[in-house]
Amino acid sequence: MNLGGPLLLVGCGKMGGALLEGWLSQGLSPAEVWIVEPHADPLQGFIAQGVHHAADAAALPADFKPALIVFAVKPQMLADALPAYKDFAAKGAAALSIAAGWRIAGFEKVLGETTPVVRAMPNTPAAVGRGMTVLVANDRADAKLRDICGALLAAVGETAWVDDEGLIDAVTAVSGGGPAYVFLLIECLAKAGVAAGLPEDLAMQCARVTVAGAGELVHIASEPASKLRENVTSPAGTTLEALKILMAEDGLQPLMTRAIAAATKRSRELG
Repeated sequence: MNLGGPLLLVGCGKMGGALLEGWLSQGLSPAEVWIVEPHADPLQGFIAQGVHHAADAAALPADFKPALIVFAVKPQMLADALPAYKDFAAKGAAALSIAAGWRIAGFEKVLGETTPVVRAMPNTPAAVGRGMTVLVANDRADAKLRDICGALLAAVGETAWVDDEGLIDAVTAVSGGGPAYVFLLIECLAKAGVAAGLPEDLAMQCARVTVAGAGELVHIASEPASKLRENVTSPAGTTLEALKILMAEDGLQPLMTRAIAAATKRSRELG
């Protein structure tokens, strides 16, 4: 994985750490990576591999010239952090952001309008290599930078690109928040099992393992989810009776549609 210069990772929490693990496993040289993170203790594993660490931007070497700055800090912290990297952008560094809600225009305003910027929306399954990331770039980002950013995010899962940045709000609602909806499904499925008479621990085990197994099936299958659903549904069987309720006019689909609309609206407001 050749970036054409050092990579500077600003923020190395759960998502930043998951990304870095993926990059190193894909062959990115630790010597080419610098992390800006106030607390070094959680980074000892990376540092032992040869990754460099600085507590803040001011602690970076005076002659440091990164090719790419990856912003993985919490969105509410980015406004205070971003100005410290303006000089690196002026020296030619591109920016890749995974901060939810931060528009490309916000980076251009601080780092400079000529800065190549790629915005990405990954989700938490990136921590186990099963992430879903959608990316969008400004006009300054050339094909090489798009390829590099795509490869960096592909190290932790699947990727897709959009040309309209406005679609990232819907992506945030669907795949960004999607894991939380699935976890809620597990909770609800387990509670329904308890209501049907199962012991609480058995109900949760059934729910967790079933959702995990179904996720793996849809991951490896060539058929669409609708076909997999049909395969489980026997005529006049028990699953069909449950689906009659879940697929009714007031069932799961309109509820999910309203939920995604609400999350999309909130993402636009935050931006």
